[in-house]
Amino acid sequence: MIRSMTGFGRHEAADGQRKITVEIKAVNHRYLDLAVKTPKKLNFFESAVRNLLKEYIQRGKVDVYVTYEDGAEGLAALKYNESLAAEYVEYVRRMAAAFSLPEGLSAARLSSFPEVFTIEAAAEDEDELWNLLEKAVRGAAKQFVEAREREGGRLREDLLAKLELMEGYVGRIEERSPQIVSEYRQRLLDKVSELLADVQADESRIVAETTLFADKICTDEETVRLRSHIKSTKDTLLQGGSVGRKLDFIAQEMNREANTILSKANDLAVSDIAIELKTDIEKVREQIQNIE
Repeated sequence: MIRSMTGFGRHEAADGQRKITVEIKAVNHRYLDLAVKTPKKLNFFESAVRNLLKEYIQRGKVDVYVTYEDGAEGLAALKYNESLAAEYVEYVRRMAAAFSLPEGLSAARLSSFPEVFTIEAAAEDEDELWNLLEKAVRGAAKQFVEAREREGGRLREDLLAKLELMEGYVGRIEERSPQIVSEYRQRLLDKVSELLADVQADESRIVAETTLFADKICTDEETVRLRSHIKSTKDTLLQGGSVGRKLDFIAQEMNREANTILSKANDLAVSDIAIELKTDIEKVREQIQNIE
């Protein structure tokens, strides 16, 4: 199965009061360009997320969005630093004695001093957090790949239909080519006969001239290679996998052969067919750009 480079996947993984949501979307790109956006609490796992996604994705500009919700975050523990509070009290007493000031220190006032009370979040179990994140990433990646494969299936069918049309154009060029040489030979004979009137034309010279012309306009090699490229494209599409680059190379070769046929064409019918052929090759190349 071939895959499109555009796709979307989303998955949620929950564990008690925690929930991680992963969304993946992608567009065309020559190589794999991964952009992973995670909340600060999950930044530590970014490299692992990238490595995991490479199991599912080979090409494309891929944006990954990770969100994290933790209902237990509001249950952080309040910590009392008694030794620090004792130091505050001691220094306040010393200041009061040194400057003959009333102490005026209450528990409420002492509690407002820096670091007497602190809020500490509960320590996270990294293994549990990664297991939850991995589940969300794999779920989104599987949906993402399925979406790419569905689109890839539609692309394949359309490309195979276009390749059939291209084979038809090649057949028409092959059918027309011998007629071009025959018509040229007859025109040459008619022209010579007209110029020489009753003088007998040199048949061998006519044959030599016709042969030279045939060599210049012969497109047999180009049509043979085109048929080979079309077959190779079909086989590759049916083979599936990450074949976008290979198909793009074959399409470039097909375009080169079509250009050569058009440059050799000394016949309006062949020129028209070659133009139609080039048009379809360009359509195929555009669609191939969207294959992983």
